[in-house]
Amino acid sequence: MNKFFVLAVATLACVQVGADSFDAAAETREYKSDLKEDGSYAYQYQTSNGIAGQESGVGGYYASGSNAYYAPDGQLIQLTYSADANGFHPAGAHLPTPPPIPAAILKSLEYIRTHPHQESRQGQGRF
Repeated sequence: MNKFFVLAVATLACVQVGADSFDAAAETREYKSDLKEDGSYAYQYQTSNGIAGQESGVGGYYASGSNAYYAPDGQLIQLTYSADANGFHPAGAHLPTPPPIPAAILKSLEYIRTHPHQESRQGQGRF
């Protein structure tokens, strides 16, 4: 049993070292960058181990771009995004999504929307 455990750990260590050495030996295959006097910019890059990205925008105002890489399990992870005065907006199949809103809550929200509360009533004041 101990021999099997030692062998399994050694095998996993070799696999991990192989993956790390592959990434450690990665090279930049393409890199382009453009920065203009008006603050606009664009860049893109790609590496030999499958990492790629690109972005363009105007510094301090907005940006949009994407990146991609391979997860340790071999799955291709792709992310697109934009950023502006309203925040950062990522999109990708790997990102978690909220569960659907239950029907009873949706019904309650609709009731509230269609029956607004009157803040002030005649002859009654707030103290």
